[in-house]
Amino acid sequence: MSSKVLLRTGLVLAVALAFAVPASAESARHKKERGEAQIPQCSHRIGTIAVQEPERNWWAEYHLGSPEALIKVFVMRSRCFTLVDRNKGLAAAQQERALASGGDLRQGSNIGKGQIKAADYVLVPDLISQNSDAGGSALTGALGNWVGGHAGAVIGGINIHSKTADVLLTVTDVRSTEQVAMEEGHADKTDLSLGIGGGGWGSWGFAAAGAYGYENTEIGQVVTLAYLDAYSNLVEQLGGLPGNASAANEQQAVTLTRAANMYASSKGTGKVVRKLSAGMMLYPTGDKEGAMWDVKDELGNEGWVSSMAFELAK
Repeated sequence: MSSKVLLRTGLVLAVALAFAVPASAESARHKKERGEAQIPQCSHRIGTIAVQEPERNWWAEYHLGSPEALIKVFVMRSRCFTLVDRNKGLAAAQQERALASGGDLRQGSNIGKGQIKAADYVLVPDLISQNSDAGGSALTGALGNWVGGHAGAVIGGINIHSKTADVLLTVTDVRSTEQVAMEEGHADKTDLSLGIGGGGWGSWGFAAAGAYGYENTEIGQVVTLAYLDAYSNLVEQLGGLPGNASAANEQQAVTLTRAANMYASSKGTGKVVRKLSAGMMLYPTGDKEGAMWDVKDELGNEGWVSSMAFELAK
């Protein structure tokens, strides 16, 4: 093989690797071995994500803010995802939309339907239900979801005495509901000696974002490092996701608003595959030619139907 071919092959591989892993080349494990805790950085965004609180409010026992706010700081600073707000920010936005629909906003405010960006993924931060410091039995793991107080916190992933935290990050595709990633994170008080990349704890801005208690308490710092461990691993794992999550998923179903024919040809003439009734649900394949869409019915029949005869299923 010539040197030119080898050089060209090397360049192709380098480009492929650069786009396969959007995070910085150095893994979270290598950074930890080097003695540095740092939020990973991405060269491009993986997709749009919403962060939700876990069901069980464990953080109040330690006078900490919601881990949702903590993870949002990671997301914003890493630039690995476009972040959309589905909690307080969305509620405030809906108030503005209510004012707009009532005619109370000034002309040209440009607030209305069809402007909210869709989330591709939902990320939920939680605790691992079983902790080795709590005995490690299946019984204690199961009890972690029910026991309250500090004893429950020990079983549920945080040990206040030994200052350890075991956490979990789960990412779900909102279109398919497939869980595309699940990463664990661990930290203990010995990790507090790690240097904080980019400055001290106060420079991370957790308190300003509503994640209070994570910067200035020892258990809060341990929980932060555990979530950072999980988030760094998560970013590396999600590097192989499609660049356009919407296009990569199945097309949204449609419902016929009137009777129509399913044709074998995209011209909308000739052989009729079958006759369709109003109210039937069809599944677009993604192929279109003008107003004609290629669709499948629930029996597996496939053909072309005019888009004038259906609407997006609600």
